[in-house]
This record gives sequence, structure tokens and C-alpha cells, in this order.
Amino acid sequence: MLHSKKLVLAHFWVAFIAFAAAILLGEWQMFVRSPLSQWVSNPEIYYRSVTAHGTVMGYVFPTLIAMGFGYAISEISLGQRLIGRRWAWAGFWLLSVGALMASVPVAAGRASVLYTFYPPMIGSVFYYLGVVLVVIGSWVWVALMSINLWTWKKANVGKPVPLAMFGNVAGAYLWAWTAVGAASEILFLILPVALGFKTTIDAGLSRVLFSWTLHAIVYFWLMPTYIAFYTLVPRAIGGRLYSDTMGRLAFALFLVFSMPIGLHHLFADPQVGAGFKFIHAVFTAMVSIPTFLTVFTIVASVEIAARLRGGKGAFGWVKALPWGNPTMLAVAMSFIMLGLGGAGGLINMSMQMNETIHNTQWVTGHFHLIFAGAIVIMYFVIAYELWPQLTQCASMPHRLMRWQLCLWFVGMMILTLPWHFVGLLGMPRRMSYYDYSHPDIQPQAWGVVASVIGGGILVVSAFLFIWILARAHLAPKATPALYRFATAVHEPHHVPVALNGFTLWIALMIGLTVTNYGVPIYQLVTNPMSSVPAVPVGITR
Repeated sequence: MLHSKKLVLAHFWVAFIAFAAAILLGEWQMFVRSPLSQWVSNPEIYYRSVTAHGTVMGYVFPTLIAMGFGYAISEISLGQRLIGRRWAWAGFWLLSVGALMASVPVAAGRASVLYTFYPPMIGSVFYYLGVVLVVIGSWVWVALMSINLWTWKKANVGKPVPLAMFGNVAGAYLWAWTAVGAASEILFLILPVALGFKTTIDAGLSRVLFSWTLHAIVYFWLMPTYIAFYTLVPRAIGGRLYSDTMGRLAFALFLVFSMPIGLHHLFADPQVGAGFKFIHAVFTAMVSIPTFLTVFTIVASVEIAARLRGGKGAFGWVKALPWGNPTMLAVAMSFIMLGLGGAGGLINMSMQMNETIHNTQWVTGHFHLIFAGAIVIMYFVIAYELWPQLTQCASMPHRLMRWQLCLWFVGMMILTLPWHFVGLLGMPRRMSYYDYSHPDIQPQAWGVVASVIGGGILVVSAFLFIWILARAHLAPKATPALYRFATAVHEPHHVPVALNGFTLWIALMIGLTVTNYGVPIYQLVTNPMSSVPAVPVGITR
């Protein structure tokens, strides 16, 4: 039973309001640099918008979703009241105040450094302190998830941890460890410069520390989506989960393989040797293992649902799937975007092929397809699934939900596929202005126009989503049925110790991180000639 409804709703509403503001900024960015608009004359305004969009979408929105969903999972799956609810509210307010603190200097043009910070650029100290508060607030959630699981296990010795909670805590531990990279960069390298104690910064070391966070954070964003795949989708479409064990293994492997791979973002950076770049590229490929496990398990699970509905034959069961069910539609569209985005990622992780698309619009298309596409569409599903429990609305408007999800899918495809194409033609990303009269740029103009159209469709979908939630929130109340997560075909009565806890996986996660990052960080820390003058952005020294 869900007791902390207000707590979960607070996280979701703040997340979705921030998401709505950020998506408007994204659409504005695409419009002002397209041939449909006059040049805004001041690139700083453009980068101000990019920083706000990235900070909200990268840190605030997914973190609030993971936290709110995590608190709901803890109470529903464990069947116990949330331990530490006051601390949970404290974490929420820390995160909210941090987000506000970071947004003020960005809006004032004093921190247009993008969400990746990009030293030696240095913005207002309040931007970085705001991001630190966001992270500290989220670490409260990490601690509470660990305490709630430990308490449940103490009272239920030997029982299998519910799969939803297992994935939830795996995501919490993943976030706790991956945030250490960016936190170290801010605390030890950026803040001393932003506070005026230093005038130089080790940009190379900063980038390596941020790469620690940069790729693993994607899997933190992904964890709620994967929990939804395993524990929401089979039940919502009338089926059973094919394998509980596959789910546990996938979550555990994400914990291990997500971390030691970030240097593949620095293929063009000279401060890291080619050997470690190769090692990180290999480990990046290893992340495909839990992804393929998940694709297999979820496809098998939806096949079970189809056959329970009378589906027959090798492929005839596909027709029997409940395509009118919004969750079924969403998971199919999410898999398509995950497949296309994953295929693009194979180019990014290959040192040779990466050279052809490095810092081009291809990269923008890739991560939007993965995050804004495959991941966010399942965030919508999470909200739709939990909304009757949270607001006690009588029902959800399935027809409108289908429209909203389809608009999101169509908009995302129109947005991102042209980006991939113009990226192959060499169009750089994060440019505030393109001269479309230039004969080399003119053929790429259609791609930017397409992105404006796709972004417009996404804006419509996003506001339709919020309208659906708001209308349901205000609808007459009813008592919802007791919520339960999906059950497996063969419910586990006993699972191996390794798949019922995290000691082994955390040891592997930390060990591989130290192995893959230890030498590059040591080399940069001990190099006295690696610092460069800081470049203030929007602030005076």
C-alpha cells in the first residue's frame, strides 16, 4: 500500500513542471538557429538556454523521477511504510532549492557553461553550489533506499527481495557512485577557482572526472525505465514476467558495467592514453549484455501475454497483443528508439568510427533518442501507472494517453533521425548560428527545419501529458484497487545470495572503476604542467 502519496506527488509534479519549461527552451534553441528565424545576434543567450535545458534534463528531471518512483516502489513492493519520511522531504527540498539556486545565475547569464561544465570555463559559484545541493538531496534518497531494504531483509530473513526494489536499490547505488566523479570535479577543481582562490584549473583532469559521471548517469536515467519494463509492463498488458532471475542479473550487470566506460567520450582528448581509451571502449560494449538480456526477457514476457489472449504461431501472436493498451504501445516504441539509439551508440564507442561523427549533430541525435526517446516515454508510463494510486482518480483516459505517446514517438523520430544524417555530413553540435547561405551548409538546412517540426510535436505531446495528469488529479475520487507489480511465470521462493544483495556487485563496480580510472587520474594529478588559465563566463574577476 502506498502511504507517502504527497511525497511521491511532490517529486513528480516538480519534475514534470521543470521538464515542461526545459522542453520549451529546447524548441526555442532549434527555432532560432534554423533558417526559419533571424539570428538572435547574441550567442550568449543561446548558450544560456542550452545550459538551463541540459541542467534540468540531465540532473533535475530524471533524479526527481527516480526518487519519487523509488519511494513508491519501496512502500508498495516491501509492504512497509517508508522509513525516514522526514529525511525524504529534506532531500526533496534540498534538491528543489539547489535547482532554483543553479537556475538563477543561468537565467542571469552568469553561468552559461553547459551542464557538462566545460572547464576552463568558470561561471558563478552559485550555479555549482546549486548542482551540489541537487546531488546531496539525491544522496538522501540513496541512503533511505538502503535503510529501507536493510530493515525489510532483517525482518524477512532468506526471502527474495522483490524485483522492483532490487532494481530500485541498484539504481540508487549506481547513482551514488557515479555522482562521485562530477562531485569531485566541482569540489576540488571548479569551486576553488569559482570562489577566487585560484586562477588556473586542470581542464584535462576535470574532463576525466566528469567522464566518470558522464556515461554512467545515462544508466541511472535508464534504471526507472528498466524497472518499468520488468515490473510494470507484464502486469499492465495482462501477462507474466518471463524470468525474475534475468531481471536481477540485468540490474546487477548494469551496476558493474555502467561505471568504467566514460573515457570513450574523450577519444579526441590528448590527456588520456590510447590504451585506456581502448579498455573503456571494450567495457562500453559489455553494457550490451544486460540490454540484450532485457530485450529478450521483455519480448518473451509480452509473448506470454499474447498467447494468454489466444495468440498462436511463430509470429501470429504479435497480432494478439493488446495494442490499444497505452503501456503496450509505449514499450514497443521505447524498444524501437532504444534499438536505433543503441545502434548509433556502436559508432560512438568505436575509436575509429567515432572520428567521423565526433562533436557533430549525430551525438545530439543519439542521446536524445536514448534519453528523451526510449527512457522518457517510459517515465510517462510510470506516471500513468501510479497516478490512480497517487491521486485516487477513478480512471485514466486511454485514448488521450495513446495520442500523447504516439505524438512523442513521432516527434522524437522527426527530431533525431535528421540530426543523425546532418551529423554524418559534418554539421557541428552546440552551434548557436549556421550561415545557410554558405554552399557547404545550405544542404543541411532541411535537417534543422525538420528538428523544429519534430520539437514542436514534442512540445504538444509534453503539454498534453501534463494536461492528462492535471485533469486526472482534479477528477472525482475513487478507491483504487490494491497495486501490485508484475509476477513472474515461476515466482522465486529462493534466490542465490549474489542475486539477493549487492556486496559482490558493489565490490566489482568499485574495483573496475579504480582499475580503469586509477592510472589516468594519477597521471594527471601528478603532472604539474597540466593547468591552464580559467576563462570566466558572465562574471568579472
